[in-house]
Amino acid sequence: MKYLNPGEESTQPIESVVESVKQGDKQAFADIIRTFERQIYTYCYYILKNREEAEDALQEIFIKVYQSIHKYEHQVSFSSWLYKVAYYHCMDMARKKSRQKKTLSLQKEIRQLENQHQKDSVPEVEELLMSLKPEERHLVLLRAVEQYSFEEIGQIMDCKPATLRKKFERVRKKLILQKKIKGGVTHERMVRSN
Repeated sequence: MKYLNPGEESTQPIESVVESVKQGDKQAFADIIRTFERQIYTYCYYILKNREEAEDALQEIFIKVYQSIHKYEHQVSFSSWLYKVAYYHCMDMARKKSRQKKTLSLQKEIRQLENQHQKDSVPEVEELLMSLKPEERHLVLLRAVEQYSFEEIGQIMDCKPATLRKKFERVRKKLILQKKIKGGVTHERMVRSN
């Protein structure tokens, strides 16, 4: 089997190879890897901008493709389907990398705040968070800090997004009330004053 250039695909041979893989021929999948590995690696490299991450992504993508090849239908070309799998995998990797950077940055800020407030009392935000139930704290951290959508949080917490929106609004009001009781300016009051 020859290496293909992007956009070039001899549909008949690759489709027959895909059918062989669907029938359980593992060697046929090695042919698919040999045919597309260079293209997919290059694609991943340009998205992720890192050689090691692109190599990892390449392996993980071919594992995903092998595990889900039964979902492939001939309505689109195999290479289009493969690139779609690669695209979503690379986007997931980029999102995880971004979240890790945000988390590391947040941890650094928290350490700096802890050093500043070590002699003082417990930081106000931490105190407010600790006053919440674990499920409420988890919801606030995922939504406000990690910036997940309610749909993503729903998948994590195995709950409907609409339910989570309502819970989040109740928790937000609870925190505003606690802040008012303790004194000080809440975000809500600052917004109104501006």
